[in-house]
Parts: sequence; structure tokens; C-alpha cells
Amino acid sequence: MKRFIVRCLALGVALVALLAAALAWYAHTPVGLRTSPLDFTIEPGAGMRQVARQVVDGGIEVQPALLTWLARITGQANSIKAGSYEVERGVTPLQLLAKLSRGDVSQADLTLVEGWNIRQFRAALDRHPDLRHDSAGLSDAELLARLGIDARHPEGQFFPDTYLFARRSSDLEVLRRAHDNLQRRLAREWDKRADGLPYASPYEALIMASIVEKETGLPADRPKIASVFVNRLRAGMLLQTDPTVIYGLGAAFDGNLRKRDLLADTPYNTYTRAGLPPTPIAMPGLASLRAALNPPVTDYLYFVARGDGSSAFSRTLDEHNRAVAQYIRKRNS
Repeated sequence: MKRFIVRCLALGVALVALLAAALAWYAHTPVGLRTSPLDFTIEPGAGMRQVARQVVDGGIEVQPALLTWLARITGQANSIKAGSYEVERGVTPLQLLAKLSRGDVSQADLTLVEGWNIRQFRAALDRHPDLRHDSAGLSDAELLARLGIDARHPEGQFFPDTYLFARRSSDLEVLRRAHDNLQRRLAREWDKRADGLPYASPYEALIMASIVEKETGLPADRPKIASVFVNRLRAGMLLQTDPTVIYGLGAAFDGNLRKRDLLADTPYNTYTRAGLPPTPIAMPGLASLRAALNPPVTDYLYFVARGDGSSAFSRTLDEHNRAVAQYIRKRNS
């Protein structure tokens, strides 16, 4: 009897060793992939068995039960992170589990361009193939509520930049990051602002920065353009800037700004209404924020586009009228 027990124990030990060797072989043997590189997604809230099934459905040739056992034995079954992943030919089950437990997700990116308005911004989000489009169909008010943004309008509330994100991330998360980015940068520049500016709040500075952004053709002219508008506000003059009129026309603008448009009163028509418009008209970049909050000291009150991207600046209306005649004649010749 004793000999039988010893033999059973030895057989058990040998069997365990054999199984351990087989699992070790499996853990270090490259798996088959449908394509290479291969993208697949682990959905939020998935347990290890569901993760194994999603791995197989994604095009990775593994035995779900074996992968689940390996995850449990290595202590990784409860640390798998949701997201989109990319693997290449040669990956082993052990490497795959390590990648999933680290949350080593594959990334995509989206560039939000300086000077875009909220319609262009949302359109870029809607057409991005690697985002989950949770904001689609939301009104502007609903979007602000979902993001917890205390503002009357989403225009200008997001900072233009390139944002990296895990594939299948929510577009709301990208929006939230872009808003937080804007808030940080605006607060930093507001704290460093020049004395005596005609802004009652950082939001008014943001509005001005958006106008500077849309009016600037040549980056070197941006500070002087900001000084013109600041000087006009201080003097109680109308801003008379075409981009605000165009913004107020919305979808009705056909690319040709007419005299009747300049006379048609809207909240954004700075030819008919004094002061700043009620909201920003675009997403200003950092250079425009800095120009609006630290404009150079000048006595310029006017500027006109030369036609080559740069602007000619004037101190008096007569000087400005001569510049307008010169450069309009040049453009029409």
C-alpha cells in the first residue's frame, strides 16, 4: 500500500510537472494572427473569459481556456485594462497578457487647428475613425452639460492642439482634455497680462484672442493687430472686424462678404455694435492669447490687408484710407 501511494504521488508530481511544462511552452510560443500588425479591442467591464473571447474574435489564434488559465496562474486575470491594442507577428500569450495588464494601448491622434470654429471642431471629431462618437447628436447646450462646462456657448472653450488617445476612446474625453488645456493656458496668460487692458474677465480676453486669430494672415503681425483692437476698445471705437460679421452670418455666409452684410445687425456685427461680440468666434492658439493679453504699445487704430498675407497699419483715418486705396487698387490691377 505504501508503495502504491508513493507511486501515485510520483505520478501526480510528474503530471503536474508535465502540465507546467506544457503551459510554459504554450506561454512562450508565438500565436497566429489574422494580419500583422493587428488591432483589436477589449471592451470595458469584461471579465477574463470575455477578454479571452474578445482576443480570439479580434483575430488572435489562442485557446480561450488556456489563455484564461495562464492569466490566473500569473496573477494578471484581474488587471486587464480596456482599450484598443496593436500586436505584431511573433507575440506570445505571455507577452500578450503583459501588454493587456499594463494597458499598453495603441494610440491615435487628432489635430484641432488654430482658428477652427466649434462646427469644424465637432465635424473633425465626428469623422475620426478611431473615436467613439458619444457627442454625436448632442446640442451645444447638451454638450456643455455632459462636459460640466459652465459657459453659455462652446465656442472658444477648447484649445487647438494635437491630442493623443487610445483607439475607441470617447470623443467626450478628447473634448474634456481640450477644455482643461484651454483653461490652464488662459489662466496662465491672464496672470501675466499687461496692466490697463480693457477686459473685465479672462473670457473677454479669450474673445479678443479669437478675433486676433481670425484676422492674422502673417504671424509677425499678430501683436500689432491685437494692439489695434485694444486701442479701439480704449477709445470707444467700433471694432469693425469682418470675421465677427462672418461668424454671425453662420451657414448663410457663402464666401463673399457684401456691404449689406456689414449693415445687417447681429450680436456679432462689430460694425453695428460696440465692444466685443458675446462669445469667441474661433479657437485661438497660444500666440493669439499672448498677443491679446500683452499687446505692444502702439498708436495704431487701423490696418488693411496688403494681399500677400501681411497688413499695413495706420494711425489716422486719412492714412488708412490712402492705404486702402493703394492696396485695393493693387489687388484689382
